[in-house]
Amino acid sequence: MTSTRYLGEESPETKYFFDLTPERILAAAERFGVRCTGRVTQLNSMENRVYEVEVELEAEPRTPSERFRIIKFYRPGRWSEEQILEEHQFLHDLQQAEIPAIAPTPAADGKTLLSFPDIKIWFSLFPKGGGRSPDELDDESTERLGRLLARMHTVGSGKDAPQRLRVTPAVYGLQNVQYLIDSEVLPPEIRQQYRAVVEQICAFSEPLFKEVRPQRIHGDCHFGNILLGSLGMFLVDFDDMAVGPPVQDMWLLIPGRDPYAQRKLQVMLAGYEQLRPFDRGSIRLIEPLRALRFVHYTAWVARRWHDPAFQRVFPDFGSSQYWRGQLSDLQDQWRVIQAGGFGVAED
Repeated sequence: MTSTRYLGEESPETKYFFDLTPERILAAAERFGVRCTGRVTQLNSMENRVYEVEVELEAEPRTPSERFRIIKFYRPGRWSEEQILEEHQFLHDLQQAEIPAIAPTPAADGKTLLSFPDIKIWFSLFPKGGGRSPDELDDESTERLGRLLARMHTVGSGKDAPQRLRVTPAVYGLQNVQYLIDSEVLPPEIRQQYRAVVEQICAFSEPLFKEVRPQRIHGDCHFGNILLGSLGMFLVDFDDMAVGPPVQDMWLLIPGRDPYAQRKLQVMLAGYEQLRPFDRGSIRLIEPLRALRFVHYTAWVARRWHDPAFQRVFPDFGSSQYWRGQLSDLQDQWRVIQAGGFGVAED
């Protein structure tokens, strides 16, 4: 490991977050007015701590999922109360528009976000939405997904979320590079090259971003966040909800740039444009967005390195080989951007 220190070192809140016990989890869930049976199962989540709790019901459930609730503990220091509530507002707005979404459950006082009385860790309770991740999407499902995104973006465009992150070259690119430098994560031998290529990508793409109207988007709309279930096709995990170009929610679902990926994008857009216009010029942002995600993801891992779970999942992080690979990927991506990238789809 080349780094000598990391920003965001463990705080009392973070230690409490790492050491959540079943008793604390059940007590937190019951503050939303449910009665728990005592059964708790931890669910897969790198960023937050998420658990399934079984609850007592007065009537026989219509589906097995109704026996459970999902309680989510937000990682301390990541989002403010206002930022989390903007996520909840988006989910509520989607639900009000009858778009498949799982909104948080309010407590007796109407609040969807609570914290422990003795320490500031935010948590929320959600219904369990039964579903499975699709193995793959055929053209019919891809077109249906396009319609779902259009409906979500129509609702997303109706309000701002001023406290959420902006998907821009400055925020996802320059600010993250500065963090990597300030925290001494970037090794000195590649620091100048890494910063230079990110600055080139940001300078090139900044005018393209200014041509697109930003709005509320999912922000992390990859294949793993699609479920098929009783709600039909729906999206989950709005934790990275952001304000940015709608095309951000498309390229992660079709991550390639080969002819197959380009055709699938056309199929998705055909469904999308049945319900909402799409600025096809914004397809030029796909390759810059891909580059910005490289940087944003690396900075995210660096910020979480004090979490033992991250050290297990990313054992090579910080090694010379890791950073050489990161620099090479960014340089390759810069060449793709200069060459025209994904191209602009025809109307």
